[in-house]
Amino acid sequence: QVQLVESGGGLVHPGGSLRLSCAVSGIPFSAYTMGWYRQAPGEQRELVADRTFGGTTNYADSVKGRFTITRDISDPVVYLQMNSLKPEDTAVYYCNAKRATLGWNYWGQGTQVTVSA
Repeated sequence: QVQLVESGGGLVHPGGSLRLSCAVSGIPFSAYTMGWYRQAPGEQRELVADRTFGGTTNYADSVKGRFTITRDISDPVVYLQMNSLKPEDTAVYYCNAKRATLGWNYWGQGTQVTVSA
């Protein structure tokens, strides 16, 4: 029943911007920390950013100052605004919902982001 559906990925030139969206259903949105992870070819999946419903955020050092994670108040949607994109940002980006105290963890199917000249 839980569903996380990403959208907004694509091909962009270095220095460009994209906004990823993740529509969430099947979970109490406010009870979960929402996050974005990415996995580059041949690499491990890594945390990009996450955000609690109350607004506490964490960012990977590599994206600080360039990416911003936000959550709608009225709709169960989480966004990742990506600015000043670099080729190193190329990866499949996954939406994540985590309720760490109970061990719950859910994933979307991913959306491809490619940064290339």
